[in-house]
Amino acid sequence: MSGQPSDRPLLVTGGAGFIGANLADRLMNLGHRVIIYDSLARAGVEDNLRWLEERHGQRMEAVIADIADRAMLRDCVNAAAGVFHLAAQVAVTTSLEDPRRDFEVNLMGTFDLLELVRARSIPLIFASTNKVYGDLGDIDLQLTDRGYHPVDTAWAGHGVHERRPLDFHTPYGCSKGAADQYVLDYARSFGIPTAVLRMSCIYGPLQCGTEDQGWVAHFALRALAGEPITLYGDGHQVRDILYVADAVEAYVAAWQRIESVKGRAFNLGGGPDNAVSLRHLIGYIERRTNRSITIETAPWRAGDQRWFVADARAARQALALPAPLDWQEGVGRLIDWLGRDSVDAVREVAA
Repeated sequence: MSGQPSDRPLLVTGGAGFIGANLADRLMNLGHRVIIYDSLARAGVEDNLRWLEERHGQRMEAVIADIADRAMLRDCVNAAAGVFHLAAQVAVTTSLEDPRRDFEVNLMGTFDLLELVRARSIPLIFASTNKVYGDLGDIDLQLTDRGYHPVDTAWAGHGVHERRPLDFHTPYGCSKGAADQYVLDYARSFGIPTAVLRMSCIYGPLQCGTEDQGWVAHFALRALAGEPITLYGDGHQVRDILYVADAVEAYVAAWQRIESVKGRAFNLGGGPDNAVSLRHLIGYIERRTNRSITIETAPWRAGDQRWFVADARAARQALALPAPLDWQEGVGRLIDWLGRDSVDAVREVAA
């Protein structure tokens, strides 16, 4: 797989979403044509689609359809040279409220897509999640002034590796985890060129962050709108956050190198150098925006990890990825991007 533009377009499911739109933009900048397949179910993604249309015009085709629309999905797969599968139900809270819909979108939608891809034997790169590892409750943690951190220096030094046993929690964890395993098995059982990226917390421009998903942008939006932030648990949870441009480079590299990485799953995050607690991040946003933020608290959410840091060394080596952007620089860029919107628009998204 050379990664050179072909006569056929690339298909990005969920292509109007935050990561999908950034990925589609990158692919089109590289000279590829792209089919954006999205139901536009998430508030705000219509703006991402218009942004892509303004930048790329006829290089992009938009297909507004649900992942459950098998006939439409078949037409798009049959036209494509490869698939980036990012369409998903993305919130743990929503999966608890409507587990059937979560199952239909995340697992059945992925299964149907895999069957269509199998008929043509084209590459598929799948967006998975760190939630496949469960709540990591067996890892001993200590509370420090920078949040929770493992007692064991091996975990603290490198993070969670791909050899970690899977442990699905919540319907969301089950649906994404099962889809993750189907994608890998289609490489093993049928020889389909697939790969999986198990993402930690991705943030950056085009993110319509909400309380349920996209928390880095959500915090920044609330700060800019002068609204309080609710922390579920004590707020000392730690995540390794990764700037979206770095995540996009991993997707592009996985597709370009699919013959050497097919059948593999990679953890993808900012790593120990970009690990930050929720409260520490809020403190940085306060300083960066020169605004005081009111913090409210609520009970812990089901399956929440007190600490997760991805060991991304395997991905960096296999995909030849550069060191990720420092989180303070990246969050600053996000705040600058959000700050270009009007106060009224920021308030609308933050609400």
